[in-house]
Amino acid sequence: MSAFLFVVPPLVGHVNPLVGVASELAARGHRVAWAGDPELVRRLAGPGAAVHPCSPSHPDGPDGGGGSGADPVRPPGMRGPAALRFLWERFLVPLAEAMAPGVREAVGAFRPDAVVADQQALAGALVAEELGIPWATSATTSAEFADALAPMPRVAAWNDELLSGLRRRIGCPGGTRDPRFSPYLVLAFSTPELAGPVLRGGDRIAWVGPSLAARPRPAAFPWERLDPGRALVLVTLGTANAGAGGRFLTEAAGAVRARAGAVQGVFADPDGVLGVREDDPDVVALPYVPQLDLLERAAAAVCHAGHNTVCEALWHGVPLVVAPIRDDQPVVAAQVAGCGAGVRVRFGRAGAAAIGAALDTVLGEPRIRAAAAGVSAAFRAAGGAAAAADHLERLARPPAGEGEDG
Repeated sequence: MSAFLFVVPPLVGHVNPLVGVASELAARGHRVAWAGDPELVRRLAGPGAAVHPCSPSHPDGPDGGGGSGADPVRPPGMRGPAALRFLWERFLVPLAEAMAPGVREAVGAFRPDAVVADQQALAGALVAEELGIPWATSATTSAEFADALAPMPRVAAWNDELLSGLRRRIGCPGGTRDPRFSPYLVLAFSTPELAGPVLRGGDRIAWVGPSLAARPRPAAFPWERLDPGRALVLVTLGTANAGAGGRFLTEAAGAVRARAGAVQGVFADPDGVLGVREDDPDVVALPYVPQLDLLERAAAAVCHAGHNTVCEALWHGVPLVVAPIRDDQPVVAAQVAGCGAGVRVRFGRAGAAAIGAALDTVLGEPRIRAAAAGVSAAFRAAGGAAAAADHLERLARPPAGEGEDG
C-alpha cells in the first residue's frame, strides 16, 4: 500500500473535492494524511483526519473563506487586476512561505510515496519537487487551463517573476516548471464538456469530473417550507464572498418574488442581509444551507460561478444563472455560457429584472436544460473520486520503466 500527503490551502472549495479522493484511497487500504489548517480539514474531512499543521490559524482566507492568517481580508469591492494582484501578493505567495516549513516536516514525518498539491497550495508542489517526490496537481477549478493571462503579457510576466522568486526562497532555485501544473499528473475535477479547449496542462491532465463527498450539514433545514408545486431555485455566492453580495442577493430575491406563483427561492445568506421572515412563502434565507441536498431538488441555481458550485449544480443537471465576481469566476462563467448550460449576468449591475429574465431563460429553454444534462452525463461518466484514486495509485507505484517522461 502507498502513502499520500494532501497539501491544501485554507479554503473550503479547495479541500472539499479532495475529501472524497482521500476517503476512496483510505478505503483501498492506503495511508492518507493532510498538510494544512487542522481545524478546517477536520471539519470537512472528519475529526479523525490526520493533519500536519502548515500555517498560522486564522478565521479568514482572502475573502473570509476560512483559515490561513497569511493575509488580510480582501476588500469586498476589489475586482479585476487589483484583485489578482492582491490574491498573489497578499495571499498565495505569503501562504506558500508560511506553509513550506510545515510541509517539509509533514513529508519527513509521514514519508509519502506521492504528494497531492492543490494549485493554490504552492508549497506542496515546490517542496515535493525539491525533495524528489512524485506529486500530482489538484485542479479544483478549470480556469487555469484557459491561460487567462495570455492576452495580458505584462501581467503574465509579473506573475512568472513572482513564482520565480518564490521558488528561489522555498523550492529548487534551478527549477523551471510551473508549480500549478505537475509534470506527472494533473487531476482536473471537471471534463472538457464544461472546460472547453485546453491551453495549459497538456497530456498530464486527467479529467476525473467532480468529486462529491458527504460533508457536514448545517443546522436542521426547514424542508417543510418548500413548495413542491413551484420550481426551486438555489441562490448562493459561495463561502468566500462574505460582505460582497448584499446588493445582488437583494435583487435576486426581488426576481424570485416577482415570480412567486411559479418559483420559490432558497438563499444562502450568511450575513442576514435579506431579513426574511421565517414564514415567508417565497424566499427561504438561512446563513448556511445543505447545498448538495437542495440541488437534488432544484430546477435552477443562481451563483457566483465558483467552480465547485457550478460543478455540483451541473452534476445534478441543474442549469445556471452565473454572476462572476472575480478571480477564476469570469472564466468559469464563460465556460458555462459557452457549453450552453446557463446564462451570464453582471454581478455589479444586474437588477431584479435582468436576473429574472435570466431565470426565465434557464427554466424555460429546453436547449439549456439539455446542455446541462449533457454535462451531467459527462461528469458522471468521468469517474470522480474513484478515477482520481486510480490515477494516484499509478503515480505512487508506476510500472517498471515509467517515470516523469514516460
